[in-house]
Amino acid sequence: MNGVYRIVGARRHKPGAPPDRDKLQLIIGDLPRPNGIAFSPDEKTLYIADSGKKVWMRYRVNADGSVSEGKLLLDASGDKAPGGPDGIRVDKNGNIYGSGPGGVWIISPEGKHLGTIKVPEVVSNVAWGDKDGRTLYITASTSLYRIKLRIPGVRN
Repeated sequence: MNGVYRIVGARRHKPGAPPDRDKLQLIIGDLPRPNGIAFSPDEKTLYIADSGKKVWMRYRVNADGSVSEGKLLLDASGDKAPGGPDGIRVDKNGNIYGSGPGGVWIISPEGKHLGTIKVPEVVSNVAWGDKDGRTLYITASTSLYRIKLRIPGVRN
């Protein structure tokens, strides 16, 4: 079943005791094709890219690891450029960088489309790299791209 899951368990209660069994827990089950996943810098918000609906979603992360208050962050379904929401990452300011129609979309934490890094191929994923974390690596259909940015990304 498509969904967003978390692993619960693997804690030892006392030295020498076997760990609890890990449990797979469904936390989001109403998205047709959840794909990219990232946390805000403070880890209080979970972002999900849904390739099926061509949207990015935002969820509040609760203290127990569950999520609530699922809301639409941004809808890209009307954009006819090739590609759609897939891999995502977050920068130190909380902006989301995600594969989307026509390249890498940059989205504010409030859901405003700030701009697009145009890529001549369909983008599948993004990742922060280099020592300073200011280089965004972009995987596409047949190539790997990189772009140096002013703000570092969150690497977790």
